[in-house]
Amino acid sequence: MDPWKYWTVTHRDHDIMNPVDPGDLDEVLDLAAIPRGARVLDVGCGKGALLRRLRDRGAASGIGVDLSADMAADARRNLDVDKAGGDFRILEEDGAAFRADPGSFDLAACLGASWIFGGHRGTLRALAGWTRPGGIVLVAEPFWTRAPSAEYLAALDLKADSFGSHAGNALGGVAEGLLLLHARVAPGSAWDRYEGLQWRAAEEWARENPGDPDREEILGRMRGWRDAFLREGREVLGDALYLFRKPSASTAAP
Repeated sequence: MDPWKYWTVTHRDHDIMNPVDPGDLDEVLDLAAIPRGARVLDVGCGKGALLRRLRDRGAASGIGVDLSADMAADARRNLDVDKAGGDFRILEEDGAAFRADPGSFDLAACLGASWIFGGHRGTLRALAGWTRPGGIVLVAEPFWTRAPSAEYLAALDLKADSFGSHAGNALGGVAEGLLLLHARVAPGSAWDRYEGLQWRAAEEWARENPGDPDREEILGRMRGWRDAFLREGREVLGDALYLFRKPSASTAAP
């Protein structure tokens, strides 16, 4: 099976591709207060939800990067890149291979795709390198609320060190030399929406496509993850938005 087909099927009804509450994302972006005419970057951009919001807040140009052909196509369509004002591009490529000059962006983001850079700290380091002094680094990252069971880790093919703690995520940015501006933990309802939309999408897709050769594999994976979420995941796995500023001469800590 195409490795991205599962995500295309299960996330067909999603706008934001992780358990971020839309209202929380809007408020955090308001707090980021990007300048008019900003240049922005979103690595692992999904369907372009973050880039659309940034454009609405005055960003004049931006780049979205996603390895999935379906997600990149959705992002181009949702941003209407050929007709809308501003200079926005969607690149279908591995975010780890993306290259840009240091300090090229007023805001650099990666929401829920830190695996691209080998984890949370690697993501912060990469984004900070592309952000100008005084600019914004925004990430969304999962965290453990308590130690997960071996059964849960096996069900999701994770390790205990796949994620850290909420405090570790927030202070990891400080350790990378960034200024922590805000942290917003996703509510349980955001997790319910994110996970529940996947269950419905997969079941409806399977009903509509009874002869698809990948039907049983997609249903089996979704149902296994569904059961793990209901039994333990909702209690053990959190997610949060972390908003940082890259220090400049005027914002550096004494």
